[in-house]
Amino acid sequence: MTPVIFRRWRGRGGEVFALFPTLAAGDGCVTSYQHVGQHDAANYALCMAKSRPALALEYAELLKELRKIGYDDLEIHRRRQPWMRPKKEG
Repeated sequence: MTPVIFRRWRGRGGEVFALFPTLAAGDGCVTSYQHVGQHDAANYALCMAKSRPALALEYAELLKELRKIGYDDLEIHRRRQPWMRPKKEG
């Protein structure tokens, strides 16, 4: 299973995004995904501070998009747990 956390930006148009807390993206970042821009590196703590939890209705389209591009084993969480450390890159 791939843990995912869905959030919604505060003050940035309210775009919904996904954080993958176990997928490293370099320089201490984790992988993120949103409709515009798609995959990117994200600072987990900063993203959590500048967003709020997305409701299921809000992230439904993004979840559908993620499944369409191959994320068929997603496990939805609200926050990173201690066991969710990014896997080493490479």
